[in-house]
Amino acid sequence: MSVLLETSAGDIVIDLLIDHAPKLCENFLKLCKVKYYNFSPIHSVQKDFSFQTGDPLGPLSNDSDGGSSIWGHISGDPTKRTFPAFFHPKLKHLERGTVSMATVPSTSDPDIRLAGSQFIITLGEETDFLDGKAAIFGKVVEGFDALEKVNSAMVDEKGYPFIDMRIKHTVILDDPYPDPPGLREPSSSPPPSDAQLKTVRIADEAELHADDGVDEEELERRRKERDAHASSLVLELLGDLPFAEVKPPENVLFVCKLNPVTGDEDLELIFGRFGKILSCEVIRDQKTGDSLQYAFIEYEDKKACETAYFKMQGVLIDDRRIHVDFSQSVSKLSDVWRDATNNKRKKNAAAGRGGWGGVKELEKRRQYRNEVERVDGKYGMVHGEEDMRGRHARDGGKDRDRGEEKRRSRSPRKDRSRERHGRRRDDDGRRRDDRGGYDPRDREKRDYDRRDDRRDDRRDDQRDYDRHRDRDGRRRDDGYRSRR
Repeated sequence: MSVLLETSAGDIVIDLLIDHAPKLCENFLKLCKVKYYNFSPIHSVQKDFSFQTGDPLGPLSNDSDGGSSIWGHISGDPTKRTFPAFFHPKLKHLERGTVSMATVPSTSDPDIRLAGSQFIITLGEETDFLDGKAAIFGKVVEGFDALEKVNSAMVDEKGYPFIDMRIKHTVILDDPYPDPPGLREPSSSPPPSDAQLKTVRIADEAELHADDGVDEEELERRRKERDAHASSLVLELLGDLPFAEVKPPENVLFVCKLNPVTGDEDLELIFGRFGKILSCEVIRDQKTGDSLQYAFIEYEDKKACETAYFKMQGVLIDDRRIHVDFSQSVSKLSDVWRDATNNKRKKNAAAGRGGWGGVKELEKRRQYRNEVERVDGKYGMVHGEEDMRGRHARDGGKDRDRGEEKRRSRSPRKDRSRERHGRRRDDDGRRRDDRGGYDPRDREKRDYDRRDDRRDDRRDDQRDYDRHRDRDGRRRDDGYRSRR
């Protein structure tokens, strides 16, 4: 009794020891039959020792439950996810390619070990450490080159390969067991689930060579599909498309090569005999209103649109043979989606829940500090002129009150200075005693400062005069040398 495993590393054929481990072999066979192992990752790779697989999601997924037996998978009963594993005393891990079920101790009885869906394949000789921990049920008879690729794979510290290695498909070569109640074999291999695709690190190396041997026309078609998909994503990000996979409507015709004199009513009258027309519009220049010689006709149903397409191709209208095709434009769909989205934003903005730019009461702030004193132990924020507009009205004059508080807080310092010297200063800086007269020392200081200013002015004039005289002397010397 054999099973073929198609893996990323190659094909592996396993012979099952149904005489020594019948229940383990039945569980493995039926899981392969329902394609439970498809896209299961190979993990826990230990060079020259073993690797493990059989969990559809693997250890990288937070949603992984570790796998289930065939009976738990069919019934959905959590109590049947595992079953007691049988360890045959004559089966030992002595040779490379030994296949055994991974087991865990039972919570109720540590001497009983439970198996589920995960299994281990040894990569080296004398791996008797696994005896009593993994229940043997088969051995590899073909595909040792695939085992060597797994053994030499680059892995992280937990033994997970950097480049994905997975079970792609399982084929049962012989099945002696009857199917349990409720088992349904799928007609084809199911595609990997979204949860499985999220665990992919680096795609399989075979996928990097998927284009090898493909003709140029097929490669060009694939390239155009990728470019079109990328362009659709860009248009979706810009808001020109409601979503990247949007498709043009099937009930709209595109008519071109029209005569400039052909109008909306003319086309509606001619094309109306095929079915009810919802809209007929000749596209015109926005500034001049002249016809751009093409139009869009929307029918109520798809059948009428198809009939008009076949009947009106190359028809002569106003001395012009028109060209008819199915419309590829999605602008109308985008306008409907954009209008609905904008109306929703307007309603949110009117209700104070934020619109395009958020709630109106929010104030933009720059994330750096102003180089001023701290106010109330906090740094002030720097605002631009556009940020400050309307702020005084919103704050209700808080800044003005704060300024008055600052001036009042400095007034005791002035009073202390007045008490210390017994004199006050006017606005121009002159000292004045309590009797109202000016201090004579202020007059002497002002006269001294005025004489200093005149002396500095004379020095500057003399310096300018010396500079001009030196320059004139150099000019005369240069002229004298040139004449000689």
